[in-house]
Amino acid sequence: MKFIKIIVFCFLIVSCSSVELVENWKNPDIDTYSSNKVLLVGMTSNRDARQQFEKQLQDQYASRGIESVMSLDLFEPSFATEKKSEEELSILESNLINNGFDTILFTKVIGVEDKIAYKKDYDGYDSTHRKFSEDYLKYQDAFYNPDYYEEYTVYHTETSMYCICPTKDRELIWKGYIDIMDPESIQETVNDYVRLVVIVLEEQQLIAPVITEDIIDEPAIQ
Repeated sequence: MKFIKIIVFCFLIVSCSSVELVENWKNPDIDTYSSNKVLLVGMTSNRDARQQFEKQLQDQYASRGIESVMSLDLFEPSFATEKKSEEELSILESNLINNGFDTILFTKVIGVEDKIAYKKDYDGYDSTHRKFSEDYLKYQDAFYNPDYYEEYTVYHTETSMYCICPTKDRELIWKGYIDIMDPESIQETVNDYVRLVVIVLEEQQLIAPVITEDIIDEPAIQ
């Protein structure tokens, strides 16, 4: 049932969006998870996109009373683009633990794919072809007419949540694979991506939903 709820929520959130959840995985040994201090890392050379992405995630954690730190505020801008050795990353994790961090939320692009799609209602023909000739006439120039195609780019991304708790094994808590289709606006793409990640993390009980208190106007109901 929980899986169905996730699919429904994600469909609603991305139905008019360029962002789509492809697959997500949660550590089966973990039911719920609470973070105390989170490092937010967006691995991209685009500083504006990284700034907006990490800031929006920080706002989401802040609205839940959880401390989080943007990697841009903690490290040099080159942190997400320079190669690191295993030893350097181990030292980094130890330093994070010593400074009270227990969670890392890490997002990166893992692939880029150019795609081609057929345009709908090409040449104004009805979508239902009752005769072979109608069907053939519509698609006969599909291979050489540029008006027939729509070209777009898909960015395959991955967001992972890691526990770096000092009293527990450092392990993967959750991973989500998300596709971004032909992004045109950094702000809109970041908005949609963050909303999608938060919805899935809430459904997986890895981040608490925002609790809003209804304000009742007592004189108005007397």
